[in-house]
Amino acid sequence: MLIRYKKSFEKIAMGLLSFMPEVSDVKTLQEIIKEYDSNPDWNLFLWKEEDILGAVGVRLEDGKAVIQHVSVNPSHRNTGIGRQMIHRVRDHFKNECDVCADVATESFIEKCDEESASSQL
Repeated sequence: MLIRYKKSFEKIAMGLLSFMPEVSDVKTLQEIIKEYDSNPDWNLFLWKEEDILGAVGVRLEDGKAVIQHVSVNPSHRNTGIGRQMIHRVRDHFKNECDVCADVATESFIEKCDEESASSQL
């Protein structure tokens, strides 16, 4: 289930985002979390099953929802959680704007789209 980030989940969210390759140090991670806390155009969602297993960050820009962060707990990767998060984000924004990827998430989003297309055949 996709839930909105709250300040009480800060450490969990920071831990999940730290798995992203472009987040290389604590200072960068703190700046990212601060932006999600303070900027209304930045939306962070968490994937919760029994525990919180993933995070997806979206930046609203020029009438688009740009997926800029996607991270899944390493012990739960390759189970479809990332793909489910992307689908839920698209559902969340479908009546507001188009959802697209940025440079950091583009290859993952393309992979999700390919898997969805092949499963519908």
